[in-house]
Amino acid sequence: MVCFLGLTANMKAAGNRISYFSTDDSTKVVKAEPVVPESSVIDEVIWVVGDEPILKSDVEASRYQAELEGIKWQGDPDCAIPEEIAVQKLFLHQAAIDSIEVTESEIANGVEQQINYMISQAGSREKLEEYRRQSISQMREQLHDDYKNQVLVARMREQLVKDITVTPADVRAYFRNVPEDSLPYVPTEVEVEIIAREPRVSQDEINRVKNDLREYTERVTNGETTFATLARLYSEDPGTARQGGELNYVGRGELDPAFANVAFNLTDPKKISKIVETEFGYHIIQLMDKRGDKIKVRHILRKPQISQEELDLEMSRLDSIKTLIKDDKFTFEKAASMFSDDKDTRNNHGLMAYVDQRTSMRTSRFQMKDLPTEVARAVSSMNVGDISEPFEMINTKGKRVCVIAKLKNRIEGHHATITEDFQVMKNVVMQKRREEVLHNWVVDKIKHTYVRMADRYKNCNFRYEGWIK
Repeated sequence: MVCFLGLTANMKAAGNRISYFSTDDSTKVVKAEPVVPESSVIDEVIWVVGDEPILKSDVEASRYQAELEGIKWQGDPDCAIPEEIAVQKLFLHQAAIDSIEVTESEIANGVEQQINYMISQAGSREKLEEYRRQSISQMREQLHDDYKNQVLVARMREQLVKDITVTPADVRAYFRNVPEDSLPYVPTEVEVEIIAREPRVSQDEINRVKNDLREYTERVTNGETTFATLARLYSEDPGTARQGGELNYVGRGELDPAFANVAFNLTDPKKISKIVETEFGYHIIQLMDKRGDKIKVRHILRKPQISQEELDLEMSRLDSIKTLIKDDKFTFEKAASMFSDDKDTRNNHGLMAYVDQRTSMRTSRFQMKDLPTEVARAVSSMNVGDISEPFEMINTKGKRVCVIAKLKNRIEGHHATITEDFQVMKNVVMQKRREEVLHNWVVDKIKHTYVRMADRYKNCNFRYEGWIK
């Protein structure tokens, strides 16, 4: 007698699946197996793209993550999610062919940023672990491959569209017949100038911080505790404190010059550096490893506290500067060049600027949501040319500073025009061209890729044609 295992008749009787085996002379019923409802299946392969399977659990994990982040899927999620995963696999396969890479340092830094963001959203490390029912270490491990794949896909997409160009004639042609009310809407934008003053830190406070750092060094050297433990307890660097002060494989150019000079001269992991002053505060550093031109270190950052007396003094000075400007003793721009402590704006006569994530271009035009919260609050009700009352804010280095702001210009929200908003309109055309190139690339890739999917997906309305073969 020969048994053909796994050969199951495609018929049901009273809710049971009938299994058969064959002999030389007849086919006989062996047993009636219950049909397992789809909802009871723990996991299964639902798609295969090339030689890469997509599991039911992959789809459920993507749906869960989207719910956490408030992402809404276009169309039926049961169809859109597996298709999106399949498209990612196409890009990842091409990235491997083209030898596109992402370093472990980039992955580690990206994962930590994600975890720190999730902690800030949850309210605390403990609340996040409770909500996700995972430890931070488990989250870090889970996010590793996901983040790596995200970066690889992004770089592959950029590689495919890097040679696309758009001319002024292309922009004019694209918008020639577009109704005015369908043109891109440009939200209200403002240009803001600031004068920022850093309150002086007393020498007694600096000495207090340095003494604390010397004490930490002594406690680690004596074997009383570890550097990582002290970093978690006392470091004031929010990006690394939770990881025991760890900076994972960074190059010299990624660090503050004073910090880098000391860190790259460390040779013994058992020794702790001298105290290092940077624009962020005061540090001690411990070497963990060196790999080529990158180092892995731990550090503890302490920031001297500013007294209320010093804050009040700087606020008073800014009030006096504002009075002198109003009395036409000098312009706001001249005062910014003379009195501001903010290096990023002082040489630009106080004018704030940033790299717009939408265009990757440096601009002085801010949408209100892109301004620091305190600055946006100060200028929101001001008229062009007005100067604010002095206010306090935290700058990009994490320091408390005192500021006055001038509203230099306000461009009210409007539908884009070719003369005033050419770059906005060019970006629309460029994005359209990129989407077309990427869409066509995916469709072509599908044609030359083996794809198999469970029958229940064959009635889906997919974004890309060609999945069902």
